[in-house]
Amino acid sequence: MKAILLTGFGGTDMLRPGDAPDPVAGPGDVVVDVYAASVNAADSKVRRGAYGNLPFPHILGRDFSGVVSAVGAGVDELAVGDEVFGVTERGVEGAYAEKLAIKAAIVAKKPPQLSHVEAAAMGLTSLTALWALEDTAQLKPGETIVIQGGAGGVAGFAIQLAKHIGARVITTASAENHDYVRQLGADQVIDYHTEDFTRVADSCDVVFDTVGGEVQARSYDVLKPGGRLVWIAAAPAGFVPSRQDVQVLRPAVDRDRAHLERMAELLASGAVWPPAITRYKLADAAEAHRVSEGRHLRGKLVLEVR
Repeated sequence: MKAILLTGFGGTDMLRPGDAPDPVAGPGDVVVDVYAASVNAADSKVRRGAYGNLPFPHILGRDFSGVVSAVGAGVDELAVGDEVFGVTERGVEGAYAEKLAIKAAIVAKKPPQLSHVEAAAMGLTSLTALWALEDTAQLKPGETIVIQGGAGGVAGFAIQLAKHIGARVITTASAENHDYVRQLGADQVIDYHTEDFTRVADSCDVVFDTVGGEVQARSYDVLKPGGRLVWIAAAPAGFVPSRQDVQVLRPAVDRDRAHLERMAELLASGAVWPPAITRYKLADAAEAHRVSEGRHLRGKLVLEVR
């Protein structure tokens, strides 16, 4: 099969088109003919070696959409020809390729109203936002939430989800993305280039931080006592929280079919919809990584595999 091979740790020049063995379906697995794969910020970190050693060549990619082409022993809920989407287990990748073997239990049938590109764009973003806001923050109607980096894939889904829950949503975004995040449902938008969010937001119930670094360090200042700071991007190395009267929580983001089906339910109800998507051919994965590392993209980057 054709794939993008990570040939060693380093820059985007380490990503090269090549051939890899076709995967096989073990017991409980399915093989998916991948039609689209999402590019995530974590992919660049893996490429640079941030998560430890890997055997090379290695195939990156966590969330995907495609068609089941083989089923392993014991798989009854999916069949050859089913259109599916999903997210690989933690520490397991392989979506930058024409085929992928994965546990059937963490794959869901693709919502028919979504294209493969849209389904790939919503896989990990929806899983992360659902775990963060519903399971971890347990956001409630009438609460106020600050979502850092609102134009990104996870944060954009979180804005929609928070509005569906009934929360008041404040988000940070650059000026060119203000209309976009308002369309997603943001009640108040703060331009992080020209405004200090700690001077605009105050006594909030929840902060959902998708940016990390100094943004997370300063997010403590906008929480009321007993508030919840939920993060998916780390604070600066050695950072010590400035207060002890708030909860600091990191969502588990486990892979399971239930949360993918929850996204499909929200989609069917009109509560959420696909993000802005920039498409690349599989062979152009290196360019997609360069854009991703710029950290100022809107929505999601998706590789068209087939």
